Amino acid sequence: QVQLVESGGGLVQAGGSLRLSCATSGGTFSRYTMAWFCQAPGKEREFVAGIAWFGGSTRYADSVKGRFTISRDNAKNTVALQMNSLSPEDTAVYYCAADRGRSWTVSADGHDYDYWGQGTQVTVSS
Repeated sequence: QVQLVESGGGLVQAGGSLRLSCATSGGTFSRYTMAWFCQAPGKEREFVAGIAWFGGSTRYADSVKGRFTISRDNAKNTVALQMNSLSPEDTAVYYCAADRGRSWTVSADGHDYDYWGQGTQVTVSS
């Protein structure tokens, strides 16, 4: 069974940085497209960033372009999200997700993802 465990969330001041990490087990990580989603209170889950299983192409939500960077380490079965220049609007629970569909592109639709972590809270104070 595939398991995803996020870490690295916390409280940070506006303008600060955090690095989220997602450790996976039980599957073939190198064949999964990986992504981060977030959900703020009272809002729907949103796509943040993703990285393809083949070639490592990336995709970002417009709101995080230039501030967030997604990366993966297939040797360690991990995916990371480096978040810089954080603002209170980034406050949310961040979820790691895996798509085993082996698409050539990164989907921003959460329904295309097969496995999810439990989430890690990111709180940005003003």
